[in-house]
Amino acid sequence: MKPYSLAAGVGLAALLGASLAYAQFFSRRYMPEDNPNVPATEVILQRWHFGTNGAIGHMGWSHNYPESEVHLNEFIDRTTRVNVEPDSYRLLELSSEEIFKYPFAYISEPGEMEMTEAEVANLREYIDRGGFILIDDFDTWHMDNLREEMRRVFPDRQFVRLTINNPIFDLVFKVEDLDSMAPYVQGDDPVYYGFSNDKDQIAIVALHNNDLANFWEWYGLPQYPLKPATDAFRLGTNFIVHAMTH
Repeated sequence: MKPYSLAAGVGLAALLGASLAYAQFFSRRYMPEDNPNVPATEVILQRWHFGTNGAIGHMGWSHNYPESEVHLNEFIDRTTRVNVEPDSYRLLELSSEEIFKYPFAYISEPGEMEMTEAEVANLREYIDRGGFILIDDFDTWHMDNLREEMRRVFPDRQFVRLTINNPIFDLVFKVEDLDSMAPYVQGDDPVYYGFSNDKDQIAIVALHNNDLANFWEWYGLPQYPLKPATDAFRLGTNFIVHAMTH
């Protein structure tokens, strides 16, 4: 993988800025759909649809989809040697057998997660097979709901707070500040939690009081300055490479 280029990151911001208004206008005018003609690239980002309790109108799982995936893929393509294209993403049912094709999965708004038994079984198997999950876009009491749901999957395991010294924050890009996004997200200060598999590898990173997908989708707007947005893209890239290599 080639080293990160600030010029590439800034150039990406300019490139995506022109399409941002279009994406914002249309992003919520249709029901989210899968991308069945996904290109055969080195990495495919999968977003999961899961059973919900209705706390966020049964649609929290779809927040920022698919613009956040497209922009993150474009960043990875321009700043690393990972073979990926803007359309390298899928939207899959957590209960589907297809989830096992891809080592990285994204979950949005776990506060409204209420998995079926089939989904619980699939999530357990996904982690046991070595899959990695990024859980994002939630704050306040939603962490309690996530803990309850994960107890259904692995009753003997729990989330552990991660610090900046964890190698996952210095895998491709060195992220020096886990609090840079704090002024631009809801809730208290961001807290990063890890959940391990049976090999003591990080299988889940949960970002309480944070929302990387907002930065990925809307970083061209003044509300999402370049520095924290760059950190969000760096974190996303580190997590995906971790999923591909751990």
